[in-house]
Amino acid sequence: MSIETTPAISSLCALGQLLHLADPTLPIGGFNHSGGLETFVQQRVVYDEISLRDFVTTQLQQSLRHNDGAYVALAYDATINQTLTALLSLDDQIGATKVPREMRDSSAKLGVRLLKIFAPRINHELLTHFQAAISQQHARGFYPLVFGLVAALLGLDKAQTLYAFYYNSAVGMVTNGVKLIPLGQMAGQDILFGLHSLIAETVAHSLTPPSQYVGATTLATDIRAMQHERLYTRLYMS
Repeated sequence: MSIETTPAISSLCALGQLLHLADPTLPIGGFNHSGGLETFVQQRVVYDEISLRDFVTTQLQQSLRHNDGAYVALAYDATINQTLTALLSLDDQIGATKVPREMRDSSAKLGVRLLKIFAPRINHELLTHFQAAISQQHARGFYPLVFGLVAALLGLDKAQTLYAFYYNSAVGMVTNGVKLIPLGQMAGQDILFGLHSLIAETVAHSLTPPSQYVGATTLATDIRAMQHERLYTRLYMS
């Protein structure tokens, strides 16, 4: 017995694909990276619920919005336009704007692992060519680029894709902060509840990223990420 595909079922399938793509438990190793947060905690810059909330808010508004989030949007557009050269150019740009070595390497590892999960389920010439570029070391396959690429090829909504990406990033920061500070789990949930409207605003601003701001990040984060490479003791790889 076959079930007729209706618009409602198609919409639910798309939601399922988006949830799968943004699932924090995907086996790509995201939980191993703090993005410099561990240094902020060791230096007592982030030390309680309020300072963790402020950290996540700053990352969303001043870093992710112009950096990884912008690259998700641009990669999505390049994929819709079937432009491999644009994807390769974005890959170069991401590598150049991720100054801390460990953050740059971790983004490449996460992207390649994400691609390994989803590529076998997507039959598309653009994806095949991009994978070949990675194999030939003409691209590294950074995480935000792969996220936008896969979302576009799956036919997912751009705004919803960005919301899922930002929410996934926020969950990672909050989870790591709760563990590092440490805080109670309810404190982390309180922070996440307070972020929904902020994430929606961030999505609205990054649907069409202003070119003059693409790649911008917070200097404090880059400095702490570089310092993280030389911490005497640490739980995270970056």
